[in-house]
Amino acid sequence: MRPNNATIASLAAAILTLAALSALAEKADKDKPTNIEANRMSSDDAKRMSIFEGSVVLTKGTVVVRAERIVVHRDAEGFQLTTAYGKPVRFRQKGDRKGDKEGIWTEGEALRIEIDDRNERIELFERARVTRDQDAVNGEYIFLDQRTEFFSVSAAKGTAPAAPGGRVKAVIQPKSKPESK
Repeated sequence: MRPNNATIASLAAAILTLAALSALAEKADKDKPTNIEANRMSSDDAKRMSIFEGSVVLTKGTVVVRAERIVVHRDAEGFQLTTAYGKPVRFRQKGDRKGDKEGIWTEGEALRIEIDDRNERIELFERARVTRDQDAVNGEYIFLDQRTEFFSVSAAKGTAPAAPGGRVKAVIQPKSKPESK
């Protein structure tokens, strides 16, 4: 079966959305300390794990994560794997963009968000949404690779949708053309 023009247009629109949403995070963020505020905290040095609970706010450079519970694992080299839980978890991060001195903000939310500092990846699980400028994508699973600028959205992690008829949704706003001089 050959794809029709509508299928090709939908695919092109999805690709443009992914490109628009996948700009790298601000490069300086990875060198900033992680600050966490919460109502409670417990730590197990032997397991290199800390748990923060109750109105948790994590900041690292321009990254801000708000959750009900955050678990931070540190590997032997000090890299962090952060898992945030909430109804929903919300994050905001400023990204670098060529030719834009102000940068651009990316915001997202999901019931669970995992941030892998070593591999510079963010995964959003369940009722996931990411917006950048006025563009938005929704799905059950969103994967962002900040090193390679790869971005994917699916109805569920893997191939099966989380619910019958589960679909990925994207809104792509028209971009204004630069003014001629």
